[in-house]
Amino acid sequence: MKQLYHSYDEAVALFKELESRRPDLFRTEVIGQTWEKREIIAVTITQNIEIADTKPALFFTGTIHAREWIGLELAIGFAQYVDRNIAYDHIVQEALENSTIYMVPCANPDGFEYSRNHFSFWRKNRRQNADGSYGVDLNRNFPVGFVKSNNPSSNVYGGPAPFSEPETRAIRDFVESHKNIAIALDYHSQGNVFFPAHDFRHEDTIDTTDMNVLCANMAEEIRKISDREYGIHQGKPPTKLISGSGREFYYSKGIIASVVEVGTRNISDYLDDMIEHIREHIPALLTCLKEVPNYAIETVMPRPENFRATYVGIDNVTLEWEPYSCCKESDEIYFEIYRSRREKSYCRPFNLIGLTQANRFSDSNLQSDSPYFYHIRAVNKKSGQKSPFAPVLAIRTHVDDDEFHRTYFPTPDKTGYVAQKSKDNASHFGVNSLFVGINETKGISYSVITIPLKTIPKNAVIKRARLRLYPMNRVGVTVEKFGEWDIGIVDPESIKDLTSFKDVESMKIRSYVGRPTLSNHLTQGIWRSWEFSEVECKALQEQITNEQVVFRIEGPKTLSIGRTSQMMQWDIGYGKFGGGLAFRPHLEITYTLEPNRMELFPKQSFTVCADGIEDGKILSGFDSNGKKIYATFDFELGSLPDWEFMQITRAYVVLNPIKVYAKDNIRFHLEMIDADAERDYEAIKARRIIENIGYDVSVSELKNQEQVFVFDTYAIQEFGNRLRDKKSIAFLLRPSSAQKLTRNSVIEWHSSHPEFTPKLVIEYLHKRRRPVSPVTNLSFKIENGKVRLSWKNPKDKDFKGVFVIKNRFRKPISPYDGDKLYGGPDEWTYDDFGALDVKKYYAVFTYDDVPNFSEPVILEYQPKNSG
Repeated sequence: MKQLYHSYDEAVALFKELESRRPDLFRTEVIGQTWEKREIIAVTITQNIEIADTKPALFFTGTIHAREWIGLELAIGFAQYVDRNIAYDHIVQEALENSTIYMVPCANPDGFEYSRNHFSFWRKNRRQNADGSYGVDLNRNFPVGFVKSNNPSSNVYGGPAPFSEPETRAIRDFVESHKNIAIALDYHSQGNVFFPAHDFRHEDTIDTTDMNVLCANMAEEIRKISDREYGIHQGKPPTKLISGSGREFYYSKGIIASVVEVGTRNISDYLDDMIEHIREHIPALLTCLKEVPNYAIETVMPRPENFRATYVGIDNVTLEWEPYSCCKESDEIYFEIYRSRREKSYCRPFNLIGLTQANRFSDSNLQSDSPYFYHIRAVNKKSGQKSPFAPVLAIRTHVDDDEFHRTYFPTPDKTGYVAQKSKDNASHFGVNSLFVGINETKGISYSVITIPLKTIPKNAVIKRARLRLYPMNRVGVTVEKFGEWDIGIVDPESIKDLTSFKDVESMKIRSYVGRPTLSNHLTQGIWRSWEFSEVECKALQEQITNEQVVFRIEGPKTLSIGRTSQMMQWDIGYGKFGGGLAFRPHLEITYTLEPNRMELFPKQSFTVCADGIEDGKILSGFDSNGKKIYATFDFELGSLPDWEFMQITRAYVVLNPIKVYAKDNIRFHLEMIDADAERDYEAIKARRIIENIGYDVSVSELKNQEQVFVFDTYAIQEFGNRLRDKKSIAFLLRPSSAQKLTRNSVIEWHSSHPEFTPKLVIEYLHKRRRPVSPVTNLSFKIENGKVRLSWKNPKDKDFKGVFVIKNRFRKPISPYDGDKLYGGPDEWTYDDFGALDVKKYYAVFTYDDVPNFSEPVILEYQPKNSG
């Protein structure tokens, strides 16, 4: 027995006391009876309790597993918080004005009391089984995915039949008699993770985004209180999906549902940990409760349809969706658009980037070569109700003009973990998982990731990089806020035997990468990224000559007294327990190259004034009558490389003054103009300016120094257009003065001196602008119970490979909008985990070495029985 924790009888008495004192807010009722004749209670909390069952509701279940006491304690804490704060807390007031929360604080009273008083690790209820053992795992006793077992002594024995237990029957009857339930949360321990419901297919469902966002919003409330991060994991391949759970039963009734795994131990230190867990989860529950009206089954609004990216650029994206047709008056509806930088992110006011009544939205000022995730929902401005979200839209902005991108994956036989107590560390490479940290079985454990760098140019200049790992399981991290996990670049001279614990432990770290990950920031189901600083990018760059980089991942090396594990598990993507190739660790690199440089000299130059044109001289200023004197000079562009295979990274014009006969109040401007413009005075005065180059310069700036006029982005684009169209380019020097009349002020510029003559300097990279051709003959067939896709690759020397993307809900226009099934040069792949009975879209994109991606070739898969 643990002090400070409530017994079941104390909890029931507490809820009944709240009901007697605040009958307007609380109601308790008996919904069933256990094997040992304990009453199972449900607690209703809302304002105006007499109409509780007419409001949309959240269904809360706790302690369905006997040893997981958090559910009961959180239910008590939440009820007490409402009692204390509703008088002045507008969040509580609003949530309970519009919604109801039903709580079954302890779904397993018999098992809970047995755990409390006899055997704390007890999990099941207290049914006496036919073989003399006790207990059924109540969270395996629901019908969806129920698996019959002949081993009653198993901790996960699901019972003789679905709903064989009085506890699950009580929950079933309550849920089926309350059609107003819109969201269900089932509280467990441990893991600091949300597990949204699934339909036993390894595919996203239409409401996967809704569940992920709901969980992410709750997780952000938790982080605000305790700086603890929660993961989100729906159970993607090849995880063995839990069978017969309450979560899937609720989901089968149209209720969006999630398990919430709280903390790092089943029975935490009450004062040190449990109170904190209760405090952090109360605002999370309120956040969920506020969303309930938006998912009320009878009144739910349609989600926006066909949310897609119709344009993706270097720093901008255009989003579109179908017109919204559920309301008679279109001005009743507007749309909220959210943007985030990582998967499974929240949608909160601080990442709300747009409100619009249109069906199109442009987002700009983005970082090049970066992933972004967009969410959209509709809002009725009269009622305030919001629709569910459209499926999340993922894009990656294009590389900038001077950038290239590479994504590198580990070498399997050089990637694994070494454990202090293991006798066969070589067997840990290329399979299963990366274990990092310490536990009693393995001792200290390091992981090693070896990534080849053979295809990145030796002269690459790395601008940005990040290493990404997918966390499989953090249950082995059992101590709250203890230790950190670091990744370091290994000095290649210190590398000996990667499978030797002593050799790995003694490696010299050239540079650690990014910020260390604290134990309370470890999550499950959300990619973890280590971002390289500029100094760390240089350390990575030094590894290019070795054609590989080796990373060592390290965690805590000691344990707290009485604790047995502080071990994190990361996915390697390989092996029967891995998540598949899409979940491999990977290194993303954005790099540039030292540019090529070409200097061009004028083919002709003119001075144009009111008195006429002088060939071969460059003068600019004001004549004796105060009229402007212009100078022009032209450049031929034929010596530059083919525009289709080069990118201009910088351009500028260099001018050198010879003689300065001008007053200080004069400034000079350089303009880009059409090379075929007439060179007479009136035509020059009426010229079309393509763009001003750089900034104007004053007379004082001209004395004894060259002037550099740098092209801005638009000027480079216009210059590129002329290069593409095989046209020449011209520039014009124009004087200006702040005085009404300026006379006899002229600057002479070098026009033919071999060292100081004007020059146009172009810095460029050899870089393909357009993608190679798309694939052809995309088709599918069913082979060994899987969808097999095949196609024909283009015959192009610049072709490097294809991305194969799957999306259940829309045609993938971006090569990042969906599940990546394959990347490489082959002409076939399998959808290894895809369900055969759901409609989906497959898209194949070709890419070159930039990479530029082709337009997708899309195949719509229709199940045979879809009609």
